[in-house]
This record gives sequence, C-alpha cells and structure tokens, in this order.
Amino acid sequence: MAADLEGASSWGDAWPLPESAIERLLEEDVRYGDLTTRALGIGGRPGRMCFLARADMVLSGVDEAARLLARTGAVIDHRVPAGGRYVPGDRLLEVSGPAAALHAGWKVAQTLMEWASGVASETRAIVDAARAANPAIAVLCTRKSVPYTRQLACKAVVAGGGDIHRLGLSDTILLFPEHRVFLEPPHDLGAAIARLKRSAPERAIMVEVTSEGDALAAAAHADLIQLEKFSPEAVRRLVDRLPRRADGRPVIAAAGGITPQNAGAYAKAGADTLVTSAPFFARPRDIQVNITSM
Repeated sequence: MAADLEGASSWGDAWPLPESAIERLLEEDVRYGDLTTRALGIGGRPGRMCFLARADMVLSGVDEAARLLARTGAVIDHRVPAGGRYVPGDRLLEVSGPAAALHAGWKVAQTLMEWASGVASETRAIVDAARAANPAIAVLCTRKSVPYTRQLACKAVVAGGGDIHRLGLSDTILLFPEHRVFLEPPHDLGAAIARLKRSAPERAIMVEVTSEGDALAAAAHADLIQLEKFSPEAVRRLVDRLPRRADGRPVIAAAGGITPQNAGAYAKAGADTLVTSAPFFARPRDIQVNITSM
C-alpha cells in the first residue's frame, strides 16, 4: 500500500451520506432480492468477499461501500482509508457473511468504489500537475457533477486533494455573462458588481469573463475573476497586466478545459486557482472482487 494522502483517515467518516442514500443505492439493484442466489438455495452459506485494486488509484467510495455491505448483513473485516494511494494487488475492503448478503452488495459496492476512485484519481492527477509548477495553487471542482451524485462526487474530489468551487447556486455569488444580458445596460460590469455588493455585502463577488477587456473592467471591484477558456498564454498576459489591490484581490481563477495535461501550464502562467469539471467524467478505476466460500 502506498502512502495515504494527508487527512485521508479522518474526513471520510466525518462527512457521511445519509442512511436514505445508502438504502437508495441498494434498492436500485436488489429491491426484489437476488433471484439467482435464491433459486440456487445458497443464500445461507458463509463466504468472504475481498476488493482488490487492479490499477493505481486514489481510493474513494470505500466508506459508503462498507456501509451498504453492512446493511445487507455482511461483517466488515478490513477497510483501508479513503484518500490513500493504492497500487494493483492492494486489499481495499474485505467482508464476510452469508452468500445472500455478499451477492446483494457485490456489484453496487464495486461500481461505487470504481466510479468514485476515478473521480478522486483524476483530481489528484490535476493537483499533482498543478502543484509541480506552483505548490500553493488550489484545484477546485465545479457544481457540474453527474446529477444525483454530488455528495459522492464532492467526497471523491476532497479525497483526491482538491476542493469544491461551488456546492450549488445558493452558497456563492458568481456573475456570469448570461446574467448580464438581463441587465440595463448589459455590459456595465462595474454597475453589476456594485449592485451585488449592496445586495449581499457579506459575500465575495466572483465574476466570470471571456475577454481580457472584461477582466480588466472587473479588476477594480471583483473578489475573484474567473477566466473562462483562456489559454495559458492569455492567462499569463492578463496576470501581468491586471492590477491587484492591497489585499491581493482579485484572485485569478483559470477555468474551462483544465486537465492533468495542461494544469501545470496554467499554474505556471500565474493563475491563483484552477477550476475544473474534468474529474466528474473520469474513467473509473478497475477494482477486482474475489468471493470464496468458508
């Protein structure tokens, strides 16, 4: 087993999914039981099930997998921390119990861990690439997670060493060009930012821009400027031109198309933070499952 990420053993249990979510994961697959196991008459026979890494990965979803297997009647014999790095052959989770319990939770637990570990591993790849160029840079994931997966996706992002840009529309203020089309006049960034500061004086004001001109116009009053789909070269030019206030604001966030392949270039260009959705659509990490009778 490779070294765990900092804090990997503590945060997972402190941010649990509600029991209703665990129940929903199981209900989707086994609402009417396991016909094959029932027809074979083997449900009461004791067995053991072991989940093994089949690829390099940062693990996520193991806490939820253990909880849902316990709900089917299995006993948790071994569980490694979420957020750790693991290599092929590492034993991630091992449970024992009647065959009916093992088969009821097998595929749900495996799929959950594979998908969540894909998100965590992609996040870590972006973090590693960015921090090789700038050790202080933050990597944040957007709210564009697959519908109905947000809490699991956010946990996976944190397991991978990233954090969350926005949990939803109600927790932060982010002024998009698509908001401004409804204002009069629509291109007066200063007036829009001033209105937001009056309406929500305790909140930071973030502004997404698609041009250097709008970025410069927002610089005097915005707390964060989100550069949407700027190239690393364009980010560098803007960082060199952009005036910063005494408090270091505005923060410069590069967003749109950030991947492990270009994260280092954006960090080197001078962005303070990277904003990405890429981890949510990462390839799942392969996990092997061995089931044996006892």
